[in-house]
Amino acid sequence: MDNLSPVDVHGNRAATPIAPVSTPARRFDARRVYTALIGIPIVYAIIRYLPPWGLTLLVVIGGAIALLELTRMGFGDRRNPALTGLALGLTALLIVRPHWAFPIDAILLSGLGCVLLAMLWSSNVITSRFHDTAVALFGPLYIGLTLSTLVSTRALPSGEWLIVFIAVVTWASDIGAYYAGTLWGRHPLAPSISPKKSLEGLAGGLALAMAVALLTQIWLVPQLTMLHALVLGLLMTGTGLVGDLCESAIKRAVGVKDSGGILPGHGGMLDRLDSLLFTAPTFYYYVTLVCGFSPLP
Repeated sequence: MDNLSPVDVHGNRAATPIAPVSTPARRFDARRVYTALIGIPIVYAIIRYLPPWGLTLLVVIGGAIALLELTRMGFGDRRNPALTGLALGLTALLIVRPHWAFPIDAILLSGLGCVLLAMLWSSNVITSRFHDTAVALFGPLYIGLTLSTLVSTRALPSGEWLIVFIAVVTWASDIGAYYAGTLWGRHPLAPSISPKKSLEGLAGGLALAMAVALLTQIWLVPQLTMLHALVLGLLMTGTGLVGDLCESAIKRAVGVKDSGGILPGHGGMLDRLDSLLFTAPTFYYYVTLVCGFSPLP
């Protein structure tokens, strides 16, 4: 049967109203909330009440899990325990380096030499060895070197509260972007890399990050000025977005949605740390180079 529009008394067919096109919206995932309710108090207790090595151990564990996720994505179906083990060791050394002031060039050169030797002795086909070696070298720089700035920040005066500042501003930016994008997102930000990210999400993340940065400065980090807190909120939102997009580009290149599934509702550890890999160095170098903070003697 034809679905024709009605005809009026003059024989003219009335125009059929066109239904508005609906755009799919992301559904809220309650598991994100449950994971946060469990994880945030544990992380806060480690930062606030344990000595600096407690945070270092937490960062080493998180960094190791993130690195395993990265190598699994990079190696694909190929097993390469030697390169994976070397990458894990190099990542851990880079993270703990601030405690012992190891020369970073010595760590990197030693790691480079070991990884190249592992490439030569690998039993994998020659065409995959260079690719796997690049992944094994990239991972410690991408994860270990960046996360080491958390350990360096903890060594600054009132370092535990500076770590709290990094964490809450990074999370505020992520949360603001996620929910603003979910509710109001209409204009894509980087559709070829992450189609769900929107300009509205970026604005929501920036607004919440700057508000949280200002409140955290007032309550917990008075050694920062309000201006520095607002600038950090702005910078950390921008660099956190870059970190998020970089990880999204890696996942898109290898054809996976999440780096893993260890954190319900959040995906893998690398999915949770992607912004922090960039916001932590941003904060550390800003407060040391611009604000003049220096480690405790």
